[in-house]
Amino acid sequence: MSANSRLTIAVHALAWMELNTRYGNEVATSEQIAGSVNTNPVVVRRLLTDLRRAGLVASRRGAGAGWTLARELAAITVLDVYEAVEPGILFATHRATPSQECPVGFGIRPVMQRVYDGAEQAVRDELIRTTMDDVLRDILAER
Repeated sequence: MSANSRLTIAVHALAWMELNTRYGNEVATSEQIAGSVNTNPVVVRRLLTDLRRAGLVASRRGAGAGWTLARELAAITVLDVYEAVEPGILFATHRATPSQECPVGFGIRPVMQRVYDGAEQAVRDELIRTTMDDVLRDILAER
């Protein structure tokens, strides 16, 4: 099973958009962002649509069309981005109910749900501590 990179691409897009603004550009196109991410602009547009739905970006149509940040980076946490592009839970138990006649089948769901609940809370706690402003600052420090 491969890891999902939607969160990373969304964070990349937001950081790029802010830097693009700092360089004096009003809007960013999905093609420009996709060039930085090295992916198809359709992938970027889908993520930007999710981010727009969450109120993190806005779009312009017509002359000067493109995407802009809807909030300051310092007001966007990585958890905000995660919730915009990765709705739902991180971990799930069996889709079908395991055999309730089996000792393992009977106890696996409640035990694993407690483990998953704790793991998900730890992830959320970490993501909420980090703003997009922190991410961009750290990205720029990598040079």
